[in-house]
Amino acid sequence: MSHISKVKPAALAVIGLLCASILAAPAAQADTTDISPPGANDWSCQPSAEHPYPVVLVPGTFESMAKNWATMSPYLKNAGYCVYALNYGKTNGIDASGPVSESARQLAPFVDAVLGATGAKKVNLVGHSQGGMMPRYYMGFLNGAKKVNQLVGIAPSNHGTQGVILPPPDFVPPVTSAGGDGCQACADQQAGSAFLTELNSIGDTVPGPAYTVLSTKYDEVVTPYQSQFLAGSTKKITNITIQDKCPADVFEHDQAPNDRVVQQLVANALGRPAGTPADAAYQPSCI
Repeated sequence: MSHISKVKPAALAVIGLLCASILAAPAAQADTTDISPPGANDWSCQPSAEHPYPVVLVPGTFESMAKNWATMSPYLKNAGYCVYALNYGKTNGIDASGPVSESARQLAPFVDAVLGATGAKKVNLVGHSQGGMMPRYYMGFLNGAKKVNQLVGIAPSNHGTQGVILPPPDFVPPVTSAGGDGCQACADQQAGSAFLTELNSIGDTVPGPAYTVLSTKYDEVVTPYQSQFLAGSTKKITNITIQDKCPADVFEHDQAPNDRVVQQLVANALGRPAGTPADAAYQPSCI
C-alpha cells in the first residue's frame, strides 16, 4: 500500500525542500554508492562492553554517506564505537530522494546485517535531516523498535518544514514515484504531507527506544526549527537547542554533523545507559 500522496504543482517549485545539501551532483559522484566515510563499515568490528551497540549513520536528503558523515564517522570510531553507514532512496542517481517509506524499507535489512555481523542485540541510529526522521517509520511501522536502543536526530524533519528552498539553476530533479519531475522525499517532508500525517498518527515515539534531538535556531531548511522536537516523557526524549548550550555556535542545517559541539552531544547520547536519551544537563565544550 502506498503512503505517498500525489505531488501538487506547487510542490514541484520547491524541489530543494529538505535537502541536507542543495547541490547538483555530478554523475561520477552520484555513482559512488559504495564509498564509506572514514571509520565506517568495518564488518569485522566487534562492539566492546563499554559500547555494546553499533552505530548506524543515516544520511539526509540528497546526501551520500561519504559526504554526510565525513567527520562524524571517524569521530565515533575513534571513541570506540563500531560504526556503519548506508546510502538509500536513490532515484535517477540522486541519493535519499525517493519516497521516505520506501527508504525505511531499505534501512531495515541494513540494520539486520549490522546485528548479524556484530552479534549485538540492538543498534543506535544517528541520522541527519531526513535521516533523523525516516528511522521513526522503520521503528513504528516496520517492526524496528525492538532492534533500536536510541535514535539521535540531528536537525531532523520530524514534523516537516514550512520553509521553501530553491535548488540551484542546474539541478535536474529525479522523477517521483507519483509521476512527473520532483523529489518525492522533499514532498513527503513538507509540513502536513500525507506521509508525515501517517508517521505521526501513532505519536512522536514508540515504546522501547530512547530519542535525542539536536537542533539549531539557525536552521534554514527544517523550519521552524522547533518542529524538529519530539513530544513525550523526558525519561525517553531529550530535545536540545544547540545555542542553549553554546550561544555563539551559529552552525546551520547542512553542516550540522560536522559541528564539534554536535559531535560531543551525539557522543554523550550514545554513552548513556541503555534505553535513556542524552543528558539534558550535559555541557559540551563550546569550541
